[in-house]
Amino acid sequence: MKKFTIVLLSLLMVFTFTTGAFAAESPTGKKDIVDTAVAAGSFTTLAAALEKAGLVETLKGEGPFTVFAPTDEAFAKLLKDLNVSAEDLLAREDLKDILLYHVVPGKVLSKDLKDGLKVKTVNGKEVEIKLNPVRVNQANVVTADVEASNGVIHVIEAVLLP
Repeated sequence: MKKFTIVLLSLLMVFTFTTGAFAAESPTGKKDIVDTAVAAGSFTTLAAALEKAGLVETLKGEGPFTVFAPTDEAFAKLLKDLNVSAEDLLAREDLKDILLYHVVPGKVLSKDLKDGLKVKTVNGKEVEIKLNPVRVNQANVVTADVEASNGVIHVIEAVLLP
C-alpha cells in the first residue's frame, strides 16, 4: 500500500506540473475537463491514468467532449475486484482504450438522454444509457452535467470496462 501511495503521489505531482502551464480558464471563466476534474479533488486516480495514457492534452483540447468520470472510490473498487494494484492498472496495455471508453464526442447533457440510448464512445464501442436511475452500462451517475469549457462531465460510481 505504501508503494501504491508513493507511485500515485508521484504521478499526481507530474500531472500537476505538466497541466499547470495549461490551466488557464477559457474566456467564459470555466476550466477545461481535466482542470475541472482535478479541482474537484475526487479524481486523482483518473488524473494519474490520463497522464499515464497520454490523454491529458487531448481532453484539454477544443472538444467538445462528454466524459463519464469514475471517482477514486470507483477505481478502488475496480482494483479490489480485479485483485490488482494501481501500478498494475496504470501499466495495462489497454489503459488508453479503457479511458477512451469513458469519452463520447460532443456535449451530451442529461436532458439529451433517452432510456436505452446507445452512444458510441471515442474508442469505437458503445455504452448504453438507462434512466431511473441514470446509468451508463451498470455504473450509476452520481452527479450529472458538470460543465467545463470544452464539454461536460458526468460523475459515475464505477469504472467502465469495454
